[in-house]
Amino acid sequence: MKWHLIALRCGLMAVTGVAFADPAQRENLGKFAIDRTEVTIGQFRNFAAGKALKTAAEQEGGGHEFADGWIRRSGWTWATPFGEPGGEDEPAVHVSWNEARDYCLAVGGRLPTLEEWERAAYTETRANPTDDFVSGRTYPYPVGDRPDGMNTSDRDRWPRHASVGTTKRGVNGLYDMGGNVWEWLADRRGDEALTAGGSWWYGADKTKASAVQWKSADFHAVYIGFRCVYTAQ
Repeated sequence: MKWHLIALRCGLMAVTGVAFADPAQRENLGKFAIDRTEVTIGQFRNFAAGKALKTAAEQEGGGHEFADGWIRRSGWTWATPFGEPGGEDEPAVHVSWNEARDYCLAVGGRLPTLEEWERAAYTETRANPTDDFVSGRTYPYPVGDRPDGMNTSDRDRWPRHASVGTTKRGVNGLYDMGGNVWEWLADRRGDEALTAGGSWWYGADKTKASAVQWKSADFHAVYIGFRCVYTAQ
């Protein structure tokens, strides 16, 4: 019973010890479905426990933060993003591209391609949108015509990353496609992988489609998380 309650809280269904993403936590966009929020500490905990996984950040003593250059912060990991235990609903960060990919595969999905991510983030595809969005319209920001309501370095109520589902709901009913934490994408260029969406450390300009960034695929930092996509049913 305790395991069942934990799994439900984390948005997962546990079946014979294997974790599957809950379809109720996704938005179906036609050709694919996508997580409404970034993968959380609680969700990643379920995955890591099932795989007895020790991430690269854990093995190497901690993940990275930028302070006049990239600095490794002792004890900063997906479970302790700022050196202390994070909330179960905070985004899982300090996760490398390979670790994000493996999580998505384990829950029946995969990392989104740039094309999928941009479609989900900026073009409203729902027949009956919420929050005054217009079906078929492409917006400059993942929350609409203006960047208000995202968690960025601009003036807002979040000094660091926010728990998922607490910022402004955006295009296609998704949260934090802009701001909060960068998100790993499937696209690779040698040893590098794309990230999109910006983070709480950057301004709203980094949440636009033109601001995607290549990062080393084995990198892990407090600013980078991820979400998954799935074959639409």
